[in-house]
Amino acid sequence: MPPRKRNSDTVRARFLTIGQTARILGVSSSTLRLWESVGLISPARNSGKYRLYNPEMLELLKRIKYLRDVKKLNVPGIKQALDGKRPPPAASQVNNQPDIGAQLRKLRKDRGLGVVAAAEQAQISPGFLSAIELSRANASVATLQRLAATYNTTVLEFFDIPHHKRRLIRPQQRRSLKTESGVLMELLSTGTKMLECMLFRVPPKAGSDGAYSHVGEEFIYMLKGSLEFWLDELEFHVLQEGDSFWFESNIGHRWFNPTDKEAVLIWVNTPLTF
Repeated sequence: MPPRKRNSDTVRARFLTIGQTARILGVSSSTLRLWESVGLISPARNSGKYRLYNPEMLELLKRIKYLRDVKKLNVPGIKQALDGKRPPPAASQVNNQPDIGAQLRKLRKDRGLGVVAAAEQAQISPGFLSAIELSRANASVATLQRLAATYNTTVLEFFDIPHHKRRLIRPQQRRSLKTESGVLMELLSTGTKMLECMLFRVPPKAGSDGAYSHVGEEFIYMLKGSLEFWLDELEFHVLQEGDSFWFESNIGHRWFNPTDKEAVLIWVNTPLTF
């Protein structure tokens, strides 16, 4: 009877492999796997566990590629665009979190840059920069670093640090910043001359949302959880609880928590360039 063959033909016509899909979109297979790992897509799988993409998924992938390449959105921005949601207001002065929108706007104007010019230098869309300045969106770690470089300053400037030195900082006194994907950076020291010490809390399926680099050296000590680390897209490391990790800051670096548990780590930069 022909039905079995007809079903087979239907499956073959309806689904594409990851290689076929990547060629149609003009992206790499690793990009498709990355978009899956951060929760943008969820392809079907056959009995052999191979990824399969149907026409509806292909249209979604085209939309994601457009938002990334044309609109210059990061992963959280793409998720919001796909959901049709307006970015939520950024948390302001909660748990010592500053509203960095006004600070970013002041830094931009102090340097005589318009929104379009500043966004172009920071490699983000003007609309996204405006949303950050209006406190309607939070930036990723990578975006914060690029904005800091654009304004010839450091991410440290965004913490709204008191001018006086403080040798002892209680947990409730820590200044912190929270990114769009929920990464919480808590400042562990103020008034230091050479060290920038932070406590990072990285939620499940969250990360830097892009690579960044700057001058200096960096040291990480993993307190809890796991973190994937890429250096110049050539070196790949998985950091586990108890691991320590060192690298040169001028190497492009990005990171991601692939697990369903929070990752907590102490991150030290020297000198103060992040």
